[in-house]
Amino acid sequence: MAKTVFISGASRGIGKSIVNCFAKKGYNLVLVCKSSIEQLQEIGKIISEKYNITAKCYACDVSDSSAVNALFKSLAEEGISIDILINNAGISHIGLIQDMTDEEWNQVIGTNLSSCFFTSRAVLPQMIARHEGRIVNISSVWGKVGASTEVAYSASKGGVNAFTKALAKEVAPSGISVNAIACGFIDTQMNHNLTSKERKSIFEDIPAGRPGTSDEVAEMVYKIVTASEYLTGQVISFDGAWQ
Repeated sequence: MAKTVFISGASRGIGKSIVNCFAKKGYNLVLVCKSSIEQLQEIGKIISEKYNITAKCYACDVSDSSAVNALFKSLAEEGISIDILINNAGISHIGLIQDMTDEEWNQVIGTNLSSCFFTSRAVLPQMIARHEGRIVNISSVWGKVGASTEVAYSASKGGVNAFTKALAKEVAPSGISVNAIACGFIDTQMNHNLTSKERKSIFEDIPAGRPGTSDEVAEMVYKIVTASEYLTGQVISFDGAWQ
């Protein structure tokens, strides 16, 4: 029986690449986005027909505990069990910390970090009951080293890294692995606000000489979830030796 993957932030960028990667491999999918539901449903329709898999699409703000709980209750009522959880939803904020509002701070922390808690808490009972499961959190190199003018983003991803390591220790006895990928500069829409000069300067600092692609991140996610559960508690840098 095909396994089912839950992917947040699935409508674009890294999330969309992860969707396509797992669809090609024959997995059934539960796809979640906050607001681009029509776009996500179109993606789900295309991959369902192309790869003969099931792709169910939902609008859910994963930074909202009650929304996540309601979604997982609905999934349970539909008889859908999650084998693999991929926490990909994320937002950035660039600016001086003294100019950042409480609302902006809470939005970044909620979307990037609290969402991992809400979804993991919701999915773990069924994974523990089966004594099997995989969780992958999409993090960032800034969670390891920090970035000027991206304090909230760095803090949220640093939290994701610590969350990953701690949760891995907690659920390893239940046969569940928890890992994170600390992405470097990935060529997605999130980075398209940079000028060509800024991009060139960054690429010169990356030993690999180029940005990563969302498809490469997706393939790395697949390798992690298909590895032995003994691979757990790791924050794997994926940055072309940048940091």
